[in-house]
Amino acid sequence: MNVMAELDNVTKMYGKITALDDISLKIPRGEIFTLIGPNGSGKTTLLKILACIEKHTKGKVYFDGQLVEERSMPEFRLKSTMVFQKNVLFNTSIYENVAYGLKLRGFSKEEINERVRSVLKLVKLEGYEKRSAKKLSGGEQQRVSLARALALRTELLLLDEPMANLDQRSASIIEAAISQIRQETNTTIILATHNMFQVKTLSEKVALINNGKLIHVGKTHEILKDARKLANFARIENIFSGVSCVTKDGTSRIDVGDNMQIEASMRRSGKISVFVRPEDIILSKIRFASSARNVFEGRIVEILDLGPTVRLRIDAGKQFVVQITKHSFIEMQLNLSSKVFVTFKASSVRTID
Repeated sequence: MNVMAELDNVTKMYGKITALDDISLKIPRGEIFTLIGPNGSGKTTLLKILACIEKHTKGKVYFDGQLVEERSMPEFRLKSTMVFQKNVLFNTSIYENVAYGLKLRGFSKEEINERVRSVLKLVKLEGYEKRSAKKLSGGEQQRVSLARALALRTELLLLDEPMANLDQRSASIIEAAISQIRQETNTTIILATHNMFQVKTLSEKVALINNGKLIHVGKTHEILKDARKLANFARIENIFSGVSCVTKDGTSRIDVGDNMQIEASMRRSGKISVFVRPEDIILSKIRFASSARNVFEGRIVEILDLGPTVRLRIDAGKQFVVQITKHSFIEMQLNLSSKVFVTFKASSVRTID
């Protein structure tokens, strides 16, 4: 295995608190490697150490086979870049935000223009160069943060929950950009996420981390086999288990109990576990005509305000977690106990076993 970065028995202490506990991990070059773990598990600390932002307390860190020491951290820091879940943009234009790191590195005006244009096109913000970064939506700001990192074209790209709580369009654009970068370059990408759909579609290897300890490392398809085990590490929502049978239309109808059947576009029979992303569920106050195969009536039992988005828990016999924009929440005048309909397509039902 061609190794891009390596942690060898690395421990990180913050006073008496152990953030990372004797971690040994090898990151393959040119792959998308995913870290899964609950909040406070040590994912962000691990990324910061790999980015040479934080110095480890014990153990050894290697970058491209070279030992990272305190005096060499600034040198290695230039070879990686990190995108945080909450990034701070400068109060200036989008162009200046994306160009900032390139100017510090001494690139020519022509090269800066080319790179800024290229990455803004990648994150679907072409033509936005003169707009104020501070006036963008939360999803658009995160796309600018990713563009700023991609413009540097570093060997190692570290992404800390970059799509958490974003609107569906921005999250999809960022997912597509990550996938394209992986296909077109040899950039090594380490992604910390709770989103199992992103894990399944983007990553090649997965590491489970909890309480600062590395629990398991393996290929993505192997890790995803045990959905119930994964639920202890990741935010897997809308999981339903039941017995599936193939319909005459070539879809599958899954009996998940409580007089509920979910239709999926796959052809599977027997016991199965599936999930539906909160972002893939349409919420409405009235039942409307749709080609979607799954429509259930329920009531709102929990509301969580996340700024630009709102997460709702709906009791429809089975419970569903739904994510909508703040604008939609206000427009529909939703409250606790409001009667609503959850609607999703058969193609939105994903298997995880």
